[in-house]
Amino acid sequence: MNIIRGDRKNAEAEPTDGVRGGTVGRRSVLGGLAALPVLSSMAGSAAPALAATGARRNSVPAAAGDLVQGVQRQYNAPLLAPGTRLVLPTGIKAVPIRDYHQRPRLAPSASAWPHVRAADGTIVDASVIPGRGAPTRIAMLSGFTDGWYEVRHANSRADRVTWDARAMPFLWLYGEFGATKAWPYHNRFYSLALQPMSANPYALATTIR
Repeated sequence: MNIIRGDRKNAEAEPTDGVRGGTVGRRSVLGGLAALPVLSSMAGSAAPALAATGARRNSVPAAAGDLVQGVQRQYNAPLLAPGTRLVLPTGIKAVPIRDYHQRPRLAPSASAWPHVRAADGTIVDASVIPGRGAPTRIAMLSGFTDGWYEVRHANSRADRVTWDARAMPFLWLYGEFGATKAWPYHNRFYSLALQPMSANPYALATTIR
C-alpha cells in the first residue's frame, strides 16, 4: 500500500513507518469489524490502525478463502472537517451496511458512488464530509479496477492511498459524525475510516454479534 501526502499540485511520497498490513481469517475480521465502533483515536491526524488483531507484516500467506485486509486509515477532527472530500475512481458501487451496531448486514441494493444511504435512511453524497451531527455512513464499496482513494482536506492537504485492486477490489467505509448517542460514542466521535479488502465479509452467511 502506498500513501502520498502533500498539496494537490505537488504531492510527495512519505515513508509509511508504523503502517502495517497482513492477512487474517474470516472469523477474525468479522469479529474485528463488529468491534470497530470503539474508535481508537480522536487526535487530529490520520491514524493508521488494523480492524482485527493479529495482522502483521510478513505474516504467513492467507489460506484459500481467507479474507485479506489492507491497512485501515482513520481520519479525525480537526484535520477531518466539514467539506473534506473523498475522491474515488469512476464506476464505484456502494452497498450500505444496515444495523451495524446490533446485527450488521448488507442492504438489498447498491447505488452508484457517491450516493449512499446513511443510517437514518436518507440518501447522501458520501464524497463530502458533513458537519457534526450528521448520520453515520457505513458501506462496502466495489468496482475498483484501480486501487486508490484521495482525501482532500479544507487546508489544501491531499492524502492519496493506493493498493493492488486485483488482490483487494473492495473498500470498507465507516463515517461516524457525532450522531450516535449510545456508549461509547455519546455524540463525541467525528471520524472517517477506510480499509481495502479482498472480499466483502458481509456477503457471508454469518451473523456478526
